[in-house]
Amino acid sequence: MIGAVLQKNICQCAERAVQIALCVFTSSILSLSSASQTASRLPPKFNAASESVMKSSTHPYPATLEHPSPAWFIDVAEQAGLRTVDVNGSAKQKRYIVEATGSGVAILDYDNDGWPDIFLVNGTYLDGQVPSGEKRPTSHLYHNNHDGTFTDVTAKAGLADIGWGQGVCVGDYDNDGHDDLYVTGYGKNRLYHNQGDGTFKEVAETAGVAGTGKEWGTGCAFVDYDRDGKLDIAVANYVHFNLADTPAPGEAVDCTWKGVAVMCGPRGLASAPNILYHNLGNGKFADVSKASGIENTPGHYCFSVSTLDYDDDGWPDIFVACDSTPSILYRNNHDGTFTDKAADAGVAFNEDGREQAGMGSTVADYDGDGRPDIFKTNFSDDTSTLYRNEGDGTFTDVTTSAGIGVNTQYLGWGTMFMDMDNDGWPDLMLVNGHVYPEVDSGNLGSTYKEPRIIYHNLGNGKFQDISKDSGPGITAPESSRGLAIADLWNDGRLEAVINNISDKPMLLVNIAKNPNHWLGVRVVGTQSNRDGIGARVTLYAGGRKWVEEVRSGSSYDSSNDLRLHFGLGSLSKVDSLEVRWTNGRIETFDGCGADRFVTLREGSGHAKP
Repeated sequence: MIGAVLQKNICQCAERAVQIALCVFTSSILSLSSASQTASRLPPKFNAASESVMKSSTHPYPATLEHPSPAWFIDVAEQAGLRTVDVNGSAKQKRYIVEATGSGVAILDYDNDGWPDIFLVNGTYLDGQVPSGEKRPTSHLYHNNHDGTFTDVTAKAGLADIGWGQGVCVGDYDNDGHDDLYVTGYGKNRLYHNQGDGTFKEVAETAGVAGTGKEWGTGCAFVDYDRDGKLDIAVANYVHFNLADTPAPGEAVDCTWKGVAVMCGPRGLASAPNILYHNLGNGKFADVSKASGIENTPGHYCFSVSTLDYDDDGWPDIFVACDSTPSILYRNNHDGTFTDKAADAGVAFNEDGREQAGMGSTVADYDGDGRPDIFKTNFSDDTSTLYRNEGDGTFTDVTTSAGIGVNTQYLGWGTMFMDMDNDGWPDLMLVNGHVYPEVDSGNLGSTYKEPRIIYHNLGNGKFQDISKDSGPGITAPESSRGLAIADLWNDGRLEAVINNISDKPMLLVNIAKNPNHWLGVRVVGTQSNRDGIGARVTLYAGGRKWVEEVRSGSSYDSSNDLRLHFGLGSLSKVDSLEVRWTNGRIETFDGCGADRFVTLREGSGHAKP
């Protein structure tokens, strides 16, 4: 499919010497690789708002009117060919905390064919536990076949490495047009450089981002924190974990839960500082954790990383959800340093002033005021937390008033804002699962396998729990961890890929039909980083605006499709789009019709004074 172009009724652009604002494609299907090649040949002033990429006219799992909107999710992982078991030590007993935290998911178009592919991170067995006749497990890369199925290309792609993987993030760190993978874990981290020929090469040691092997890496994100056009890497660490000196269940104060002997930690284990790697531009990175101030917030057990410009100053900040300790909000000081402003900004604790056991996090403008808000999942016997951005550098915990202070029996992990019905308001998906298998036999008020949660955004600042009426893909119990979303078949519907601990993954498809419109947006940087990570896109239509940021990482130790998705409701036309690139430059792009993908290329829009 690479390079293939199928076109119908495509309008002819004016002479290339003439600077035109918009070329409208009335009905087109173009491959992403071809669209990228076309974009590279456009004159500097060409307005690329309508440059279409691959759009599917059919869906292998079509929506029907059998189930009412907004949601009816089914799990199609088995028929789609996703069958990797996420191995994290013993499936029956979790004696050590490293066996309980599971693995993330990444979605990326690794071969630039216009169709998102899936990378499932995998753990492994503890020493001596590999079943007889089995090999140690590896992470897996699945190629999108465009027909509803995927092919396992792990070995062919050079990704069959053995190790205990945990988190993953996606970014084109060398701006060569091919997205790379950074994988964290128990042991040294790995950087897989995309060679551009369908294969990857592991380069973490030579690039300087492998770590010491003593820190247990969890969440990560590519981020251009100094706005120099090169992607840096932010890494969250959980603990300094050493199996040899970690107590067994019940052997220490922090090795019991509700009177039952369970695995130890994180309290009682040595915390590990977070890491920031600065991209030097020659395939190498420098560890600037200390110089940047990242290490100035010690004593935390950190999981997910979500980047956002929370104070709207044009510089990316970093939110980190932490287990059993306050959350961290690294404010970018514009000079290569960060200051933790979580307490001052109101996101370190919940509305009662308590620290929580944070796992996953996601960012979106849920209430349509143009400002990024934060949602965080937490341990059982607690609520998840929704922080509303007040626009003055602070947030307010609105969990209860927004209708999300329920489902306290579940232990949440991956979570994503996603407009599942394209009504223009981002909904919430949460995946859950307990860490202690003992809860099933101890009558402790929870279960090890738990259902997922769907909160439907009502468009008035409130959400409604519709989980029980959203299909078997939501209600079937699993012990889930990583979650990533994407429009896998380019038809305007968002799918969810979930990594289940000690089990096969899920691929959730929403088959509830709705009449709403949508727009998919891919941004391409030329002076900024090529993926446009950190760019803020504002869409104007029907007297309203939508605001989204391009980000790597987020959810729980996972990374979503880098393309932005806008649900438009009944609106069939976009008036205009605006991009604030990571270098601060602002460009506007003329509008286009809905129900398609467009590519916004830096330097192709109308520069804003």
